[in-house]
Amino acid sequence: MQVMVLESPGAGLVKRERPIPEPGQGEVLLKVKACGVCRTDLHVVDGELPKTPHPIVPGHEIVGIVRKLGTAVRSLTVGQKVGVPWLSSTCGDCTFCLDGQENLCDSAIFTGYLRDGGYGEYVLADASFCIRLPDSCDEVETAPLLCAGLIGWRALKFAGNARVLGLYGFGAAAHIVIQLARHQGRRVFAFTKPGDRDGQTFARSLGAEWAGGSDQMPPELLDSAIIFAPVGSLVPTALAATRKGGRVVCAGIHMSDIPSFPYEILWGERSIVSVANLTRHDAQEFFALLPSVAIETTVKRYALEDANSALDDLRSGRIKGAAVLVTPG
Repeated sequence: MQVMVLESPGAGLVKRERPIPEPGQGEVLLKVKACGVCRTDLHVVDGELPKTPHPIVPGHEIVGIVRKLGTAVRSLTVGQKVGVPWLSSTCGDCTFCLDGQENLCDSAIFTGYLRDGGYGEYVLADASFCIRLPDSCDEVETAPLLCAGLIGWRALKFAGNARVLGLYGFGAAAHIVIQLARHQGRRVFAFTKPGDRDGQTFARSLGAEWAGGSDQMPPELLDSAIIFAPVGSLVPTALAATRKGGRVVCAGIHMSDIPSFPYEILWGERSIVSVANLTRHDAQEFFALLPSVAIETTVKRYALEDANSALDDLRSGRIKGAAVLVTPG
């Protein structure tokens, strides 16, 4: 099989040929049909996440077809279409796992970071963490839902019952979240890089009531804000744009340092909270909701061997919506 491998941090991906692996106990072998390109993949490739093993195959927004079952797999069948998200496995026994917070498990393994992911023709996955998908779903359009959608959904829940919601960084996750938020009757203000007129037009086309640069104040104070951009300086910016009692949700796995800011913009019972990973319950909720929302993902397709180009386009902000790698066959 062909895979795109990160052999050392910051070196870019290289195309390699490997034997197709055999699934172990509790695993399934999937033929990858599509794999989304997530900003977290950039953090992996750029060496910004600790303890990344090398070589590693990135990719954690995977849609594939089950080709082989490992021993003791009863939940899936050969030929079934499934999704593989960021959370690959957990210990199942710690306090976090037992309390419904498996996303915080200290022994968690993450797809495309601590085990090989979907930038290849085949991938192994833990059967109990795969998400069953309708056979009729479009693989390419579904792929971004496996992280941008799921993390966006968890972040939206953390935003509470905000009637006026601000989205900082209008990429793959935000373009999905805005559709969920509008379905729930929320008003959405979108913040892009300063001067990104195309991004602001894109946000308005998806229902943003107002769209402007992240250096601008919104026309009225926000009830909550979600920050998708990995830019720590946006935390005090969003706090200053949020009303008393409001919340700022930091939705990225990695963010640059947050600069110091005056206590005045936090005072008034404002709060800052981070979203860490996701749970299988998030996936169950999110995919059960989709038939009533009719999410439309905007995607740019790339061949598997063009993964570096997709990452470069994501890094430079040239993608509206999400980038997706499409594998042959």
